[in-house]
Amino acid sequence: MFLLVLGALLLLFCSLDVWYFLRGAQVFIQAWFQPRVRDILAEQSIDGMVLPHDLDYLGHMNNSRYLRECDFARFHHYMRNGLFMASRKLGAKLVVGASTIRYRRSLAFREAFEIRTKVLGWDEKAFYLEQRFVSKKDSFVSAIMLCRQNVVHCSPETIIEYICKKKIERPEFPEDLKHWMNFIAASSQALRAESGLEEKNK
Repeated sequence: MFLLVLGALLLLFCSLDVWYFLRGAQVFIQAWFQPRVRDILAEQSIDGMVLPHDLDYLGHMNNSRYLRECDFARFHHYMRNGLFMASRKLGAKLVVGASTIRYRRSLAFREAFEIRTKVLGWDEKAFYLEQRFVSKKDSFVSAIMLCRQNVVHCSPETIIEYICKKKIERPEFPEDLKHWMNFIAASSQALRAESGLEEKNK
C-alpha cells in the first residue's frame, strides 16, 4: 500500500507542477482572510523568500521564477481589491497580453523580498500594472515588471464600475508605460503585416 501511494505521488509530481497549485491555494487562502482593499489604485505587497527550487546554476533566483512570483502577486492583488470576484461574476477573463521585466540585482538564496503590485491604469481592453521586487535587507528594487492584463468578454471600465458602484476617472499613464504601450502597438502592427493580416483587412 505504501509503495502504491508513493508511486501515485511520484506520478502526480511528474505529471503536474504540484507546487504551483499548492502555492496558488496558499495565496488564495491568505488573501481571503486579509482585509479588503477598497482603493483599486492602491499598492499592495506580498512577501516571498528565495527557496532551493527557485535557484539557477549560479545560486540566484532563476529568471523565470520572477514571472511566476508575479503571477501569484497579481492574483493576491486581484483577490483583495475585488477585481477577481468581479470579473468572475461578469463572465470576464483576465489574461496576460504582454509583460516586460528588468533585472537590476539578483536575489540570493534565502533572501527575503516583497512584491509590490499596483494598477497604473487601464484602457478599453486591458489593465496595466507595475510589479516591483524589493529586497527586505536594504529596500533595493531588484527587478521591476510591467504587465498588460487583457480583459476578455468584458471591459476594464465595466469591472471597475461594478466594484466601485460609480465611474472612476482613468489615471494618467506614466511616461515609461506610454513608451512600452507604443512598443506593443508597433510590434503588433509589424507582426500583422508580416503575416499578411494588414492586406486582408484592407
